[in-house]
Amino acid sequence: MTDGDYDYLIKLLALGDSGVGKTTFLYRYTDNKFNPKFITTVGIDFREKRVVYNTQGPNGSTGKAVKVHLQLWDTAGQERFRSLTTAFFRDAMGFLLMFDLTSQQSFLNVRNWMSQLQANAYCENPDIVLIGNKADLPDQREVNERQARDLADKYSIPYFETSAATGQNVEKAVETLLDLIMKRMEQCVEKTQVPDTVNGGSSGKLDGDKPAEKCAC
Repeated sequence: MTDGDYDYLIKLLALGDSGVGKTTFLYRYTDNKFNPKFITTVGIDFREKRVVYNTQGPNGSTGKAVKVHLQLWDTAGQERFRSLTTAFFRDAMGFLLMFDLTSQQSFLNVRNWMSQLQANAYCENPDIVLIGNKADLPDQREVNERQARDLADKYSIPYFETSAATGQNVEKAVETLLDLIMKRMEQCVEKTQVPDTVNGGSSGKLDGDKPAEKCAC
C-alpha cells in the first residue's frame, strides 16, 4: 500500500505503567523485531502499520477486504506525564491496556488505568484488550493467569499474555482489538441506517470509502 492508499485510519493507544513493555510490544508488532534497549518514553510517540481487514458478510460469511492504516500511540507511564497522555484518550478508537506479568504492582494499577479510561476516553465503555506482557519470563512471574482473567472478565474485555521478546500473541492481541473496533463501527452504521424505502436500498455495511469514526458505546 502506498501513502494514502487505505480505506480506514484507526488510532490505537497503548497504556499502562512505565516499564511494562509498551514500546517493545509496539515495535514487535510493526517491525517484528525486539529491541530490549529502548529508553523510557517521554510524553507520547507513535508507530504505524498497514493491514488488510476482512469485513463480515451476511450470515457470518467473509465480506469485503478493506485496507486499514493503524496508528499505534505509545504513551509514557509515569505520573508526571499523565495530563499529557490522557489528552490523547479521546482521539483513540481502541486501547491496549498493558501490565507486566513480573510486576504485581503494575497489575494492581490496571484498575487505576481503567478509571482514567472511563473518565477520559470517547465513552465509558471503549474497546479495550488487557495484555499481560513479558510472558517469556516465567521464573520472575508475580501475576498468575487466573488473577488476570478474573479482572478481564470483571470488565468484560479480552485478555492475552504476550511477549515482545518472542512475539507470542502480539499480533493476536492487536487483531482482536481491531476486530472489536471494526464491528462497533459496523453496528453504528447499521443503527443509523435510513430505511431502504427512503435511501434507495443501501446495505448498511461498512463503506470502505468513508473515514473511520468513533461510535457511541
